Amino acid sequence: MHKIAITGSLASGKSSAAKFIKEKKYLVFSADKCVDKIYKKKNIRLLIKKKLRLKNTKNIKKKIKLLLLNKKILISNLEKIIHPEVKKERKKFIKKNKNKKTLFFEIPLLFESKISKEFDKVFFIHAKRHIRLRRFVKRGGQKKFFSILDRRQTSPRVKIRKSDEIIYNNKSLNHLKNNVFRVLKRYE
Repeated sequence: MHKIAITGSLASGKSSAAKFIKEKKYLVFSADKCVDKIYKKKNIRLLIKKKLRLKNTKNIKKKIKLLLLNKKILISNLEKIIHPEVKKERKKFIKKNKNKKTLFFEIPLLFESKISKEFDKVFFIHAKRHIRLRRFVKRGGQKKFFSILDRRQTSPRVKIRKSDEIIYNNKSLNHLKNNVFRVLKRYE
């Protein structure tokens, strides 16, 4: 089995690239979707509530975002709760699909989590910072929050150097799709 990671900086187009890969009938594990499911687990919400000293678990993601924006919590404290849960789900995904020739894993913080060695290949989705910022704001994000999250990430130069394939996404979705399919052909 080949395990291929899809990563990139914030708002670079990782999810769009993963969607195009799914169109080719490959299975894709999405760390972001996994995190969304984890936040819905009662035990995790209660743990976050306790660790971050929240009054309740209602609108927990919104509360966390506000705490991060106001520098009242360190994102690393939250990652200590979430990342082990994502790892468990990733292992379940691999076990469930052990007979597949190739599995893809959309993992935004691949290098930051120091797990790139767990994968046979790494596809890096690259977009210029100003384009990523524009996309993030268009989706309803705040510039300040973008800056906080973007600063925590490994620089694109380092990610490019550590990746096996660079897929550029500075233009349209159709252009990204063509770039993704071009790279996939080399692995079919």
